[in-house]
Amino acid sequence: MADADPAKYISGAQALLNQLKVQNAKVPDEMMRVQELVECLDNNAQKIAAALAANRRRGASITGADTTAQLLKEQKEFIAKILSSLSMAKQHLAKGIGRMSDMIMTKGKGSWIWTSDNRKLLDFTSGIAVTSVGHSHPKVVAAVQKQAATLVHAQVNIGYHQPMLDLTDKLLPVLPKSLDSLFFACSGSEAVENAVKLARHATGKSKVIAFQGGYHGRTVGTMSLTSSKTIYSAGFGPLMPGVTFVPYPYALHGPIHDEEKNAEWCLDQLHIALKQQSAPLDTAAIIIESVLGEGGYVVPPKSFMKGLREIASDNDILLIADEVQSGFGRTGDYFAIDSHFNVQPDILAFAKGIADGYPISGIASRKELTDSQPAGSMGGTYAGNAVACAAAIATQEVIAEENLLENTRTRGAQLHAGLKKLKASGKYPILDVRGLGLMIGIEFDLATAPKGTANKISAACLDHGMMLLTTSIYETLRFMPALTVSEDECALALEIFEKALDDVFAK
Repeated sequence: MADADPAKYISGAQALLNQLKVQNAKVPDEMMRVQELVECLDNNAQKIAAALAANRRRGASITGADTTAQLLKEQKEFIAKILSSLSMAKQHLAKGIGRMSDMIMTKGKGSWIWTSDNRKLLDFTSGIAVTSVGHSHPKVVAAVQKQAATLVHAQVNIGYHQPMLDLTDKLLPVLPKSLDSLFFACSGSEAVENAVKLARHATGKSKVIAFQGGYHGRTVGTMSLTSSKTIYSAGFGPLMPGVTFVPYPYALHGPIHDEEKNAEWCLDQLHIALKQQSAPLDTAAIIIESVLGEGGYVVPPKSFMKGLREIASDNDILLIADEVQSGFGRTGDYFAIDSHFNVQPDILAFAKGIADGYPISGIASRKELTDSQPAGSMGGTYAGNAVACAAAIATQEVIAEENLLENTRTRGAQLHAGLKKLKASGKYPILDVRGLGLMIGIEFDLATAPKGTANKISAACLDHGMMLLTTSIYETLRFMPALTVSEDECALALEIFEKALDDVFAK
């Protein structure tokens, strides 16, 4: 059974039950759904056997088994295997990971995911903005297969390997023009950790200023910089000292609802923090997400980012742009910090969308800063893995060859228009639709939408065949499909989303 095709058994069983008009209730929890299927097979075994026998007498072929009994046995065994796997996962995998469902994902192609019970789902999560050119893009798959057959791991503290050198050459032209030196790691948290290490060592200062609502990771260092939700750091103290938080320009929940005036107020608060809490003499860096990610997909005004750059420069403080979630085309530009905001950072942290699902991240900075670090102060066993580098090279080529920055802007405009139309209808308590490119947030009004609204909508979307994630402490969902997403897929996403809204608000 280990090599069995899920479709062969699950859909076969479902088709038989449908033929006999046996109702298999739609239950969101995957374990319950497959359990129901097992029970249906048991309860209707005689009917199914009779139907199969009739098919055989008519000469119809039964895929996957020579006898009726064998077909039923194989189907039940396969479903039981799914149940066993889920039971094992619940018993032995750490509970600290929050999951939106119990589904087992078995295959991905483009904007679609298949599950072990043979559901086909439109993926508007992209693995949290990771599969930027779609699941299993042929060019990325071919590059990975070729590299895996050539050299899987060449440790960077021992020597160079060609994929890393080629990736460096590929990235230099698309980085903000102020940056010309690269270090590769494996995860977004590692990238941010190394960005802070670099800033501290290069400046000889230790303190860091971060923004309320920002998310930078779950390691001890990065969760010390994170304030999007308390769950990420609750109970893990004491955290890294020397971090000061200041307001992010989120006008909807700020003291001033006008975006430009709120941005001015936030810059004033930063000035105050530098005078009262984190003296410039002690402050190594200011770190900011160019577009607030886990905090709600909030885009700051351009004037704010320009003012932030000026404050950092005037006070001899390095500016770290965290584009782990927003980088590599997600906003319709390679990086929002320079292309959208026209601001040059001192250090850029990146990950997620760089390699279409393969674990690689990094920082880009100025050579004068990275050259200050002694040999051995940076590194990692798997840092800049050769296969991941090959995937990253292929991903960059796909972005260029398939004109995905333009597609991101076009499809983003389509989704924005569709979501704003839903807001304008007045049927739903939608407070805001915002974002850049295919990084779109939709927030519901806390005054009329009860707590848990976003989670209910996410669950309803899953019932209708689309994966969609929540974000922030407010009732917000985020649309982040692959940059390859089509017009028809975006139209379907809007259709499913409206059905989900009707389901939730009709109740």
